[in-house]
Amino acid sequence: MTRSQHPIPGAVHPLDRDGLRGRVNDALAAFMDRQSAVLADVGEGMAPVAEALRDFLVDGGKRLRPGFCYWGWRGAGGVDAGPAGDAAVRAATSLELLQASALIHDDLMDSSDTRRGKPAVHRRFEALHRASGWCSNAAGFGEAAAVLLGDLCLSWSDEMFSGSGVDPAALAAAKPLFDVMRTEVMAGQYLDVLEQAMGGGSVERSRRVIRFKSAKYTIERPLHVGAALAGAGPELLVAYSAYGLPLGEAFQLRDDVLGVFGDPAETGKPAGDDLREGKRTVLLALAAERGTAAQRRIVDELLGDPALDDAGVKDLQGVIAGTGALAEVEAMIGTLTERALAALDSAAVTADARTVLHELAEAATVRRV
Repeated sequence: MTRSQHPIPGAVHPLDRDGLRGRVNDALAAFMDRQSAVLADVGEGMAPVAEALRDFLVDGGKRLRPGFCYWGWRGAGGVDAGPAGDAAVRAATSLELLQASALIHDDLMDSSDTRRGKPAVHRRFEALHRASGWCSNAAGFGEAAAVLLGDLCLSWSDEMFSGSGVDPAALAAAKPLFDVMRTEVMAGQYLDVLEQAMGGGSVERSRRVIRFKSAKYTIERPLHVGAALAGAGPELLVAYSAYGLPLGEAFQLRDDVLGVFGDPAETGKPAGDDLREGKRTVLLALAAERGTAAQRRIVDELLGDPALDDAGVKDLQGVIAGTGALAEVEAMIGTLTERALAALDSAAVTADARTVLHELAEAATVRRV
């Protein structure tokens, strides 16, 4: 499927093939049942923690990373039958816990109010503090809770992966890739924070942030982990990198566009939220590079203003579009996606996985997930 083609109305979404999204949801629900019992043994004060994490994990999320991991496994010859198939799904599902950790911490660092149309975790616990009439600072309590809940999800990701039931030899082969993925996403998060502190302005640095914060951990490494679970050799890992890295960059570039121009009903975040947070994306770096002195002044004055109103959002949107930055990013998304699909077409993967990975490329870059 090329980027110009659209899914047939009523067709099964690629993340729902073989019931995958439902199976991931079921695996998360079962995992949370066990962890909720552990938390309950700690004390009744843990009930809001279990409830918040269940809401965050079970009732939200696209399941994109488990999807790429699962189809990386299938593409390498993994057979989804019986207990072995269920174990592979559980291993893939552990990536959703890593994603939860990253999102909870990211929302805290960005002072985001919402996630998926609901209060961000730090805001949820800040509200709990206020509603309970507790002592000390409500905002500080919410921030501390978010740090701890994000850490808990990170710990749980390893626990779920290691306890997935996958054959021990396959698990041992995949674990180093799982570990480096977790290191890379944390390093990417730091690069993102560093870029904002430095004031941005570099397209090259912004693309490096994308590579480590998103491209590798969203697509390339999940594919690698899945392939290793199926016993794949280095040739397939190289092929998956040739597909996953450009596609992962295209995915994040689309996310950056949605962060400025997206519909809040679809993104789950207020319009222009990335502008209020001052995110130094490729989109903004290109606008600064291409803009006139007057346009750069608008960016300098408005970007990162937490009180930015709708008029300010429109002014920044106008600069981004007027400098040609938006059109250039759209062209980059198209070029990167085509490069990824060309690599996939030459990769030695199973036919069913090739079909779904084509469809996932469309979903990730047009964002029908």
